Amino acid sequence: MWIESRTTIIDSQAGTRTEYYQCGSCKSENTFAEQDLFKEDNYDFLPIFGDGQVLIFRRHASATPSYRQIKKEEDVWGPTNLKLREPKDITELDTWEKIRDASAAGLPIVTQTELSNSDTGLHAIIECPVKTMNVSLDEQKYQTDTGPVAFPDLSKHYDLQIESLSLAYIAFNTSGFADFVVESETPVIAEGKEVSSVFHYSRILSLPATNRILALGQQ
Repeated sequence: MWIESRTTIIDSQAGTRTEYYQCGSCKSENTFAEQDLFKEDNYDFLPIFGDGQVLIFRRHASATPSYRQIKKEEDVWGPTNLKLREPKDITELDTWEKIRDASAAGLPIVTQTELSNSDTGLHAIIECPVKTMNVSLDEQKYQTDTGPVAFPDLSKHYDLQIESLSLAYIAFNTSGFADFVVESETPVIAEGKEVSSVFHYSRILSLPATNRILALGQQ
């Protein structure tokens, strides 16, 4: 499974550090069938792995099935076997000129966003490859736009830490804050009345953060 983001949650009170890996979305399928490989009542499927558990998102056309479900890894596919590779040549893009040149060169770009909550003692690092990099040559500005990522709620301690994760898109254009649009149950309004609800990226947050931009390979 393709890994789209890694979120590390550090709990200073418990003295723990846990990594969560959010995988790319796929569709429900009849695996290894002779025909009809996609299920007729199809849905999006996206897992997040971490701490021996899997948080599974299933987006159905119907609201009846459960959207979020947590299972033990051993009850799904067994223990994870990570195939991550550490790059040897990394350049921090700490100036606009470096961001411009790396983008123009088509280098793979990865961001790190650090969040913290002093009340709960929780700290998180979200890492992801940049899918969209906006660059203005006239204004000498940049802006990332990437998602989904595994977004952690650091406002409280959960019985299962993996339950704190939601799907979100992240954007920033400076080192000191990041904006998120978080997937949430969202009302559908027609002629001023709520007629239904869907899971949609609708809850917008702006949070203090420390952002870093890294490029893989030589500029």
